Amino acid sequence: MRLDGKVALVTGGASGVGRETVLRLAREGARVVLTDLNVEAGEALAAEIGAQAAFVRQDVASEADWSTVMAQVAQRFGALDVLVNNAGILVRGHIESQTLEEWQRLMRVNADSVFLGTQAGIRAMKERGGSIVNIASLASWMPVDIYVGYSASKAAVAAVTRGAALHGRKSGIAVRVNSIHPDGIWTPMMEASRRGAPPALKPEHRLYDVQRNTKGRACLPSEVASVVAFLASDDAKAINGAELRVDNGVLGMGL
Repeated sequence: MRLDGKVALVTGGASGVGRETVLRLAREGARVVLTDLNVEAGEALAAEIGAQAAFVRQDVASEADWSTVMAQVAQRFGALDVLVNNAGILVRGHIESQTLEEWQRLMRVNADSVFLGTQAGIRAMKERGGSIVNIASLASWMPVDIYVGYSASKAAVAAVTRGAALHGRKSGIAVRVNSIHPDGIWTPMMEASRRGAPPALKPEHRLYDVQRNTKGRACLPSEVASVVAFLASDDAKAINGAELRVDNGVLGMGL
């Protein structure tokens, strides 16, 4: 197993992409600490996996919580090898309808969390090396008028990733920092964001028109998790500062 012996931390690990990532990393041999605000779901997933996993409640936008979580990772499993900054929220709103409160909440949960997490991860792993994977979005590259705040927050994730990778390279820090940019993954978060919206989408469809998708379906959380597992492994040791799309070719084909 390519992650055998590694210790991983996954934020937002109780559902959606985070849950699939926790399961995939555990199957690959890693010991995993998952964090979330959903205590019931988080504890249930850790129990499902067994002694190889542990759950910690975390507000990812709290610097104090990051200090607590890092200490608990070290206490439970030892030195950290892999950090997956996955936690995030999705709030609909175009430039006229999005409120400042919504904008600030999106930035706090989606962008501040990645800044704090990447900072904490580099500090924890700089002596022995490791991998940080930040979950961004295709919306950071292509315009999504109904998710203006979300798109901006994910663009910030991409910028933090590139800046951290460059810092590591210049400073001789052997911590790789990469981002994954999924497109329209159907998760509980996505489903919740569509409530009350025009019934243009069904669960098997993606964020935009299904006709624009080359396979005619949403990308699956498990498909994102498989890319996370690759970036977390030594198979990706030459990949740093990269932005990997999991989008069925939507952006590359101009769909």
